[in-house]
Amino acid sequence: MSPRKSAGTDLSKEMVLKEARQLFAAFGYASVSMRQLAKALNCSHGALYYHFKNKAEIFYNLVKTDFSALNHLIDEILQSEYHPQQKLEKVLLCFIEFGLTQQNHYSIMFLSKEKEIQHLLQIDSTKTYEKLITSMAELTDDKLDPASIWSIFLSLHGFITFYINSELSYPDVQGLAHFHVKNIMKNIG
Repeated sequence: MSPRKSAGTDLSKEMVLKEARQLFAAFGYASVSMRQLAKALNCSHGALYYHFKNKAEIFYNLVKTDFSALNHLIDEILQSEYHPQQKLEKVLLCFIEFGLTQQNHYSIMFLSKEKEIQHLLQIDSTKTYEKLITSMAELTDDKLDPASIWSIFLSLHGFITFYINSELSYPDVQGLAHFHVKNIMKNIG
């Protein structure tokens, strides 16, 4: 049996976050304890507190990082030289690709049902929703009303969650993703 990792030397913040992401995605936030996380990392649960004050802080770090990564991808597209309609299509595809290539991330960001963590999701998810709403409105010259934008988001979200539940990855359904986005684009323009 190998010795446990100590808080300051062998156990890094990144190691804790990586393992927590896998456990939260597999079992849900409420079902994962600090002791279970420590056991999975082969360290004492006290060692986790060297990096994080509690499980909620670990979760928030994950969510904040994930939403920031998605926002960055969307910003890159919005700052590109593409025609507005191409940008919109790329934003929609980007959202699907992110969801299916980062399935654990997406599950934690958008599929967590525990009431205890909903307030932690609210802050950063609102920023991402606002970014999507703003970009869709701007890229369509304000042709889309909020209900239409919400409908588009639900269509993308439904596509992602359907394939997450089937355990298929983005490369497996890339052609279908393009077809789905093309159909959305037909209804916009």
